[in-house]
This record gives sequence, structure tokens and C-alpha cells, in this order.
Amino acid sequence: MLKKTVLGLCAALMMSAPAHAAEKVTVLLDWFINPDHAPIMVAEQIGAFKEAGLDVEIVPPADPSMPPRLVAAGQADLAITYQPQIYLLADKDLPVVRVATLVDTPLNTLTVLKKSGIKSLADLKGKKIGYSVSGVEDATIAAMLQTAGLSLSDVELVNVNFQLVTALMSGQVDAVIGGYRNFEATELKEQGADAVMFNVEDYSPTYDELILVANKANANDPKIAKFLAALQKGTDYLLAHPDETWTAFAKAHPDLDNNLNRTAWKDTLPAFARNVYTLDTPRYEAYGKFLADHKLISAEKPVSDYAVELKK
Repeated sequence: MLKKTVLGLCAALMMSAPAHAAEKVTVLLDWFINPDHAPIMVAEQIGAFKEAGLDVEIVPPADPSMPPRLVAAGQADLAITYQPQIYLLADKDLPVVRVATLVDTPLNTLTVLKKSGIKSLADLKGKKIGYSVSGVEDATIAAMLQTAGLSLSDVELVNVNFQLVTALMSGQVDAVIGGYRNFEATELKEQGADAVMFNVEDYSPTYDELILVANKANANDPKIAKFLAALQKGTDYLLAHPDETWTAFAKAHPDLDNNLNRTAWKDTLPAFARNVYTLDTPRYEAYGKFLADHKLISAEKPVSDYAVELKK
């Protein structure tokens, strides 16, 4: 009788185990792991995901343009992308929606070398500007040049295929758009060059640099809410313990333990969204109008079509 009771108890425990198993959440990054992703990495460090009952898989993309499209296709739960890109996705009716913000200020710059003698945007007339992704970058450059009485016809755009620093240092181009102020400035300095950076938000509408998107059909999935709560804990802990979290990050990713990433970790801290949930609707509306005015999207859409603010 005792044997049957024990066997029955074991069977009951085995049957109940799956109910307590961690839920799988797949997060696609926008690029390889780096300090821009610190809040996610710290949430993992401090066990916030595990505490929330989640098994989070963090996946760097083979192609940076694919993460939101894979989320739209149901191949991942979340993806990091850029606020300017969400409008292009919405314009194509892809079923993705912003659910959180990682970096709530632009990091993008138009960068030149100090030795080039270019001191103002007006000095770019007749110059070559390197870029990596067409579309939004074209509109950004056009808006910046317009403030100096110039247009895209006054410069030559060159696709340098993400080799921004190399193209600038080699003299292939005179300026680059797409260099991040928390990375490229340090990278150029390490190569013995001083940079002059023109911040894009000084010449065109501001925006969130990095956001998290989910499939519209899954935005209210409880595991998304659990992920965001853990992400907020990671953000809070990162901002309160920047040195400790850098040490843990460097230990977990020894290939990134260098001056460039150490400096970027510190320099990116002010850019992280203090509240990952907050959606600045007027900001999103303004940037949508900017893209529509530059004919990059067919029409402005209600922000609710592509961005939501979930409850904590």
C-alpha cells in the first residue's frame, strides 16, 4: 500500500512539473551583443528573467534587417529595432508593434574628421557622405543639409556597407551617417583621429533609438509582460550599479572586454529609457509626419497601429 502511495505521489509530481517549467522567450537583437543591450544583459545577470519564470534566449541576427520581420512571421517573440524603422514596417502592413523602449534618445550622428576642415554642414557641399542603410538615412541627411541651404544634389552618397569608420579613415568618404556617438567617437579616437559629430536630433525630429517589438497578435501575451517587468528590473539595477554590472558583462563576454566597450558601457547609461514602458505619442506622431513629408511612407497612420504602451 505504501509503495502504491509513493508511486502515486511521484506520478502526480511528474504530471504537475510542466506547469512550473520556465516559459521560453526568444529575443532577436538588432546587432551582435554590445553595451547598447545592457539592460537585457543585466536582467539576465541578476536572475530577473528566471525569477519571472522565463527561459530567455538572446539571439544576434545574421542579417540586421530581419529581426522584426521574423517576429512578424511568428519566428520569435521579441526583436530589437529602431523607432524610424517601425513606420516602414507599418507602411508594409507587417503585424509588429512597439511594446517597450530600450534607448529613448538618438545615438546616430553625422560624423567627420576634425582634420578634414569641415566645421559646419554647409562645408559638406561637394563632399561624399557614406551610409549603410538607405531610406531613413537619406531623409535625415536631406533634413540636415536643408538647414544649411543645401540638398542631396549637393553631395554624393556612398554605400559603405556598415564599414563607417574604415571608409572615413581611409578617405573613401568625407563624412558618414549612422555612426553612434557612444561607439564611433571612441573607435576613431583609438585610431588616432578626432571626430566632429553633428547630432541628428538637432536638425530633424527626435526619436527612440532602440525599441522592442512584438507580433500584434501576441503583444498582450502574459510572458511579454513578464519579460518587460524583468527588463525594468535590469534597467534599474544597471543604472544603480554600472561598475558591478560592467564587470559581470565583461566576465560573461571576454571577447568584448576592451576599452571601446568599457567606454561605451559608461557613455550609453544616460541614453537608456528609465521607464521601458513609456510611449511618447507626440514624438511618434512627429516622426511619422517627418517620414511622410519625405515620401518614405505612403501616409501617416495612428500611433496605435504600430506602438502600444503596456501596463506594468
